[in-house]
Amino acid sequence: QVQLVESGGGLVQAGGSLRLSCAASGRGINTYTMAWFRQAPGKEREFVAGIRPSGSSTAYADSVKGRFTISRDHAKDTVYLQMNSLKPEDTAVYYCVARILGGYATDAPAYDYWGQGTQVTVSS
Repeated sequence: QVQLVESGGGLVQAGGSLRLSCAASGRGINTYTMAWFRQAPGKEREFVAGIRPSGSSTAYADSVKGRFTISRDHAKDTVYLQMNSLKPEDTAVYYCVARILGGYATDAPAYDYWGQGTQVTVSS
């Protein structure tokens, strides 16, 4: 069984930075594609960023490209999301997700495991 635990969320002013962490546990976790999704109030969950098992290939939503960076540390079984130049529209619950087979996908049902989420609030 895979478990994903997010941390690092909080309240930050516009223009600030946060780094989210996702501690993963379970067999084979380092072979899974990992990603971050987010969900703002009244909106559907949306893909934010993804990273392949090797860590050498990443993908980003257009809305965060150039501001967010996803990375993973296999030694620590942890995935990170560095968020810079935050905007009020980045306010959402951020979820860490894992996909057993296949590369990163932008649709939520493609992912097999989800964390409980961490709240990010950006004030203007």
